[in-house]
Amino acid sequence: MSLHANSGVTPESLWASGRTSEKLSLPSLQSKMKCDPKGYVSELVLLYNQFNSSLELFQQQAAMSFTSISGIGIDSSVAKDLGDKAMFLAHVTPFYPAHLADFPKKLADLLRSAGRTLLSGLRCHLTQALILLVNKQIVDVGETLPLFMDLQTLGDKTLRKLAFDHVVHSIRRMNQKHKNEAKNRALQNVLFGMLQQEDAARAKQALITLCELHRRKVWFDDRTANAICTASLHPSSRIMIAALSFLLDYEKIENDEDSDDSSSEDESSAKPQVLLNKESIYKAHHKGTVASKKKKKAKLQRVMRSLKRKQRMSSGDKNTTSSPLNHLKDAQGFAEKLFSRLQNCNERFEVRMMMLKVITRTVGLHRLILLNLYPFLQKYVQPHQRDVTNLLAAAVQASHDMVPPDAVEPLFKQIVNQFVHDRSRPEAITVGLNVVRELCMRMPLLMTEELLQDLALYKKSHDKSVSNSSRSLIALFREVCPSLLIKKDRGRPTDPKARPKAYGEVSVATDVPGLELLQTLDSDNEQEGDNSDDSMLTGSRNDEENANGNEEDLVPGDDVGNEDDNEDESDDTDVGSENDDNDTEDEEDNLEGNGQVDEEDGEGMEHDDSDLNTSSDAELHAFSDDDSHSSGDDDESIDGKSKSSQPSDKKRKFTDFGEQLNVGDASLRALKKLAKTDGILSNEDFKKIKELKAKKETKNALAQHGFTKSASSDQLGLKPVDPAKLEVHVRKKLSKDERLALIRAGREDRGKYMARAAVKQKKTGGTSNRQKEHKKNMPLAAKRSKAAKSRIEKKRKQNRSGKQFRGRKAWK
Repeated sequence: MSLHANSGVTPESLWASGRTSEKLSLPSLQSKMKCDPKGYVSELVLLYNQFNSSLELFQQQAAMSFTSISGIGIDSSVAKDLGDKAMFLAHVTPFYPAHLADFPKKLADLLRSAGRTLLSGLRCHLTQALILLVNKQIVDVGETLPLFMDLQTLGDKTLRKLAFDHVVHSIRRMNQKHKNEAKNRALQNVLFGMLQQEDAARAKQALITLCELHRRKVWFDDRTANAICTASLHPSSRIMIAALSFLLDYEKIENDEDSDDSSSEDESSAKPQVLLNKESIYKAHHKGTVASKKKKKAKLQRVMRSLKRKQRMSSGDKNTTSSPLNHLKDAQGFAEKLFSRLQNCNERFEVRMMMLKVITRTVGLHRLILLNLYPFLQKYVQPHQRDVTNLLAAAVQASHDMVPPDAVEPLFKQIVNQFVHDRSRPEAITVGLNVVRELCMRMPLLMTEELLQDLALYKKSHDKSVSNSSRSLIALFREVCPSLLIKKDRGRPTDPKARPKAYGEVSVATDVPGLELLQTLDSDNEQEGDNSDDSMLTGSRNDEENANGNEEDLVPGDDVGNEDDNEDESDDTDVGSENDDNDTEDEEDNLEGNGQVDEEDGEGMEHDDSDLNTSSDAELHAFSDDDSHSSGDDDESIDGKSKSSQPSDKKRKFTDFGEQLNVGDASLRALKKLAKTDGILSNEDFKKIKELKAKKETKNALAQHGFTKSASSDQLGLKPVDPAKLEVHVRKKLSKDERLALIRAGREDRGKYMARAAVKQKKTGGTSNRQKEHKKNMPLAAKRSKAAKSRIEKKRKQNRSGKQFRGRKAWK
């Protein structure tokens, strides 16, 4: 009982208080301490002293080297007591921070110093206690991260999983709400330092932790991606293989997510715009036979898939699933170092293929120039080579338009000579033609006219896979360079003058992409507006002429001087024509000088009301003067006519004002056009450009039956090449036995066929509801209503049948 004497707490004092350590177990004492921390301080001090004494006893046993097969400590009761006390104190530490201030440090020191020699159960208990303290935020993650990384290298599978899960979850929880860059950088430095060590076990655990955090998108930055990529240059082959496999598996994950995008697109908020023509949709569902409808629906599905794929590629939403290879800072140096190691390594074939895939993926992704790679690949291009499709896919992946065609041409010729010839098997010819097509999609300058025409002759092959591959090559060059094909194979190309870009040629955008679509739309709208303006002007002039004619008809005149009146009318028409000519001249003047128009408008607007009031009186007065002085001189009549023509000039100022408004609209359109040519576009213009692009793509896709054009070299380099696409994919015709087996397999779940009458006769249940209705005794009112309804229905049927045209009988 020396423990009680040292602590100043005796069992007699505990017994006097009514509480003893023998009466209460550790879990019940733990719950009571959490409810009343101040009332159980003496028990805490007692248990903490017991833990210290157990720890000293355990260390003394370790010093005296009482060893066993599983570790130190033959007396397992001491180890069990120490583990229980440690878990108990870890649970109550948040309630007694002052009394247990040095407890976390003692726990960490014990694991750090004697972790390798402890018993497995005790090691797990102490680790769980320390994890509990970290979760309670009593101990910082940065202080214990090196310790937990060391615990993963002890060879204990349970402890390794426990420590690994804790490290990943603690860092993930730390970055859940917001990211503390300083703290993350400190933790990353710890793991990066372990990754660069020569100790393979520590480096591998650091790499596994970094890969898991990157996969969970917790550390999704460039530093982590570069650290994972540089791990493939580690001297240890285990670390190199782990890093390469992660990079290649990440590419597979990316492809799976891309294939699932079609299902998740409907759930996403930003859906790609697919503007299909209503006419084509209507034809696919309502026009033609069943077989033609099925073909049209399949065509629409192809169009929608191709457009969605294009819009996903152009939207640039791939950053969320980008591979670590995308974030390489020195991609050229990385590829060169890995390639030099590939040339000099003695690893097994699978590891070298992994290295080659990562190298070619990096070259294609970053458009690097690694000229020594293509002669290295040329040595292994043989039909009997192991995994030759993976090797050819790597060769295709490493080809892009920034590589000189002279460097790839020997490899290209080697593929053609080894795979595509008359003595080769159809499977090899198919693979060769598919590889040639993929290479020409990325580097069209490799193909010559003679070679293309020779390869096009394989379209007549009896083997379906060979003919399909040859036709796909012909279809590619119909878009890329139709002039290389003979006239028979060109078909109807979309662009007969298309040609591939020369080496180093770059198309520089001098304007906003898609602006020409907006300009054509604006020009069409302007033509429609001009046509409508012309119709309005002609309509207003006709109204004026009709109004003048009506006024002349309304003038009161006598029978005397009818000839004079006729002469006056002819003269009036002459004057009106002259005024019309003057009006056209005025319009030209208005278009030439806007300042004069504005002045005239101001004067006209000042006297508008007076003109309206005095015009009719002046006309009546002039005509009455002409009637009263019908036998007067011609000069006086001319003067009267000129006076009568003045009000009509004043009236025309309203039409001039309308014409000036139209001129203003035209100038406003010109200003808008000038702004667009100067590069000033509004958000509405950009939205309109996007819609017009979608419509144009839909129209082209419908014209091509949904088979999209070949993508550019930049887009082709973003995705890895699937070796399975280079192989033969032709569904063979089934034999009769195989077809019968499929038919019988589809009939297994179906019951035996029976006629409907036989099914009714074999029915063992009661009568149906309809049979029961016939047997019911209905009330009189219900019978009458039913009879009335049947009569009304019969009349309706007779009326409808009488109105239909049944045609004329032949014998009448």
